[in-house]
Amino acid sequence: MKFKGFVLGMSVWLGMTAAHAQEPLYTPKAQQVAGNVYAIVGPLGQRSEANAGLNANYGFVVTAQGVILIDSGASAHGAALLEKAVKAVTPQPIRWVLNTGSQDHRWLGNDYFARRGAQVHAQAATVQTQKASAEQQLAGLQRFVGDQLKGTQPGYATVVHAGPEAAVTLGGVQFEWVQTSAHYPGDTLIHLPQSSVTFTGDLVYVDRLLGVLPQSNVRKASQAFERLRALSPRHVVPGHGQVTDMAQAQKETGNYCRFLIDNIGSAARNMDALSETLDKFAAPAQFKHLQNFDELHRANMNRVFVDFESNP
Repeated sequence: MKFKGFVLGMSVWLGMTAAHAQEPLYTPKAQQVAGNVYAIVGPLGQRSEANAGLNANYGFVVTAQGVILIDSGASAHGAALLEKAVKAVTPQPIRWVLNTGSQDHRWLGNDYFARRGAQVHAQAATVQTQKASAEQQLAGLQRFVGDQLKGTQPGYATVVHAGPEAAVTLGGVQFEWVQTSAHYPGDTLIHLPQSSVTFTGDLVYVDRLLGVLPQSNVRKASQAFERLRALSPRHVVPGHGQVTDMAQAQKETGNYCRFLIDNIGSAARNMDALSETLDKFAAPAQFKHLQNFDELHRANMNRVFVDFESNP
């Protein structure tokens, strides 16, 4: 299973990368979410040398037995930057790494942490997608981060959970681990009931528009969002954007998924013309304010239309 859509999905961003020479250097920093739970919020733009491919959100939980890191970065270089951000908060070592998904910046730092003694966890479907897309992801990343990719080797979970849901306890911290298969097949969210925090992986985007890649599944995303609503977290760490709450997650992701299904999906099922449908729904006022709207919305609609046309 190869994901040609990875290259296509990354190429959508090329129009946003012309000013990389002026892009400020990104330094990952932790922010406390609740108690011993922290988030590291990445920039909203494309992968670059300035941000070391860390254009996503990460997190960690500090326990008496060590640190639990959620997602490991896009390379060994990026992983070291995340490690430094953790060390600014606690001297505890990173003992566990959990992968929410299989997009490059969520797991290609696994090997870095494994070589330092961390135990890597993921769901089986996530690992399957990682193995299928690793070669293509490394080739694609080379164009964005250059020599920062040196020393990066794909590393896979040594502890694999069957899914699609799993209850896991590490360092005395309970996790509810739920498969979403929204952005990539096998993607997941991780809920911490003791602190009412959910790391959504790429199920939720806020502040910027959700990206629908060729391998994304907006129907599964909408179903998974309802599962997230049932968990009712007080704090939401989205895949992209600032730490938030369910109200913003609903407004900027849940509602957008429903918009695509109810309008674009319905038009495809009704055998309406593609071009007319894209023009009709080109400028929904409730989403136009989101970063990257102009670059992504029409492509999102096109992919959803084709999906519903082929699989009504």
